[in-house]
Amino acid sequence: MALTATSTATITTLLISLFFLPKIYSSEFTHIRFAKADVDLLEFPLNLEFFEAEFFLYGALGYGLDKVAPNLTKGGPTPLGAKKANLDHFTQDVILQFAYQEVGHLRAIQKVVKGFPRPLLDLSKESFAKTVDAAIGKKLSPPFDPYYSGVHFLLASYLIPYVGLTGYVGTIPKLKAPSSRRLVAGLLGVESGQDAVIRAYLYEHAKEIVSPYGITVGEFTNRFSELRDRLGHQGHKDEGLVVPIPEGAEGKINGNVLAGNIDSVAFDRTAEEILRIVYGSGDEKKPGGFYPKGGNGRIAKSHLH
Repeated sequence: MALTATSTATITTLLISLFFLPKIYSSEFTHIRFAKADVDLLEFPLNLEFFEAEFFLYGALGYGLDKVAPNLTKGGPTPLGAKKANLDHFTQDVILQFAYQEVGHLRAIQKVVKGFPRPLLDLSKESFAKTVDAAIGKKLSPPFDPYYSGVHFLLASYLIPYVGLTGYVGTIPKLKAPSSRRLVAGLLGVESGQDAVIRAYLYEHAKEIVSPYGITVGEFTNRFSELRDRLGHQGHKDEGLVVPIPEGAEGKINGNVLAGNIDSVAFDRTAEEILRIVYGSGDEKKPGGFYPKGGNGRIAKSHLH
């Protein structure tokens, strides 16, 4: 069938439109790139959420995700050295609540991104003792054991979960999709609450000596915060439970039940800072500490090659 002048013009117009389609819909392609960036940012926190879920589950129950929610592990290896802690009734109750909250966090993230297998986690008392020794500046005798008592477990809980909180604060401004920001804001809300409970409990006991070390609870938290700052290499982003008055809220108090900057706004950290801290190496390219083989996901693995 011969083409009429009208049909020829129509086809020509369509071809021209197709040729320019990428430019016409450039904003849509940009959105796709933004979505891809959001995926990496949403997946990275799974590394910390796996740590928290396993540590709290084992501490409260003596077993972890392999029994509670094996589908969320995506076949990742069972944590090393984790076990039930010797907790008083109140601490047991609170930590169990935290544990199930962390299971929900893993599920919430995996609902919107594919995620990755649980990384290998070293939750042994030896791993915690090494980190605590680095914070105190000497080998403690006997070695610090997070599973020894409720106070020991909460001090150990002070070490890592707060790092994830600062990571969420740092992530939100980088997210493009409103739904991504809503998810992370929701996760941050509960993580902040957990941190507040941990800090409030420890603050109540801040002046008590942790036997047999002759070091107060408050001093332990100060040393842990100093260690995280040293490993993060990005200045002052951490504070213990008792600070010099000029560093307290409005420069008027040394009690520091919640950490924040000069305006009492939460500190933020990048993924790289977090890796430096949880690896215990001060280097995002050098795994170790609680992550013997490093974290999983594109962001963490990009530093391992």
